[in-house]
Amino acid sequence: MTTRTSILLVEDDAEINQLITQYLEKHDMDVVAVSNSDAMDTALSSRAFDLLLLDLNLPGEDGFSICRRVRAQQTLPIIIVTAKGEDVDKILGLEMGADDYVVKPFNSRELLARIRAVLRRAETRNRVGAGLPRQTYHFAGWRIELLSREVVSPKGIKVAMTGAEFDLLHALCENPNRILTRDQLINLTHGPTSGPFERSVDVLISRLRQKLEKDPKNPVIILTVRSEGYMFAASVTRS
Repeated sequence: MTTRTSILLVEDDAEINQLITQYLEKHDMDVVAVSNSDAMDTALSSRAFDLLLLDLNLPGEDGFSICRRVRAQQTLPIIIVTAKGEDVDKILGLEMGADDYVVKPFNSRELLARIRAVLRRAETRNRVGAGLPRQTYHFAGWRIELLSREVVSPKGIKVAMTGAEFDLLHALCENPNRILTRDQLINLTHGPTSGPFERSVDVLISRLRQKLEKDPKNPVIILTVRSEGYMFAASVTRS
């Protein structure tokens, strides 16, 4: 018997709560709906979930804070579902570690498609971490552990990465010495989408350079190719 996908929904609007719950349950997903961070923490401590759907405008702790906190504690996929549609909010949500961002009002079929896309990417990461070969990358003295999602510097120091930063670094390591456009990087990390996600690539590249490069203003690992995109210029080996 196939195990149903388990969704934790954090949404304080009762009508939207019911709408999302009923639609996803019709598509073979189990939904636990709560309205604030305290109830979310209780639910997370009591069972495992496959994905978190998170509103931003919540009573008490806001969604950005929740996203950052959950991402620091675990790799649970997170999709923000909110009425905040400004580009700056979308980019901030991705920087906090969200895997995707859906703006209200939304089409239920689009939400379902985005959930499935995020779950597919998470499944791929889990398969890699379950013991398949090539789960460690090495470049310029750095080590990337896919199983634990750890990034270790040449000095042996673990460098903290958000989920979005790690996924982008993973995509770059998979495609060394190849020019990748912003659209290609979006497809490799967030799936086919547009708008602020393109700008978020530039933000994430800048953040990776701050963490990986000796001189972020004159990078030698992640190069900008004018009018084309970016290239990961390091020699990458796998073990």
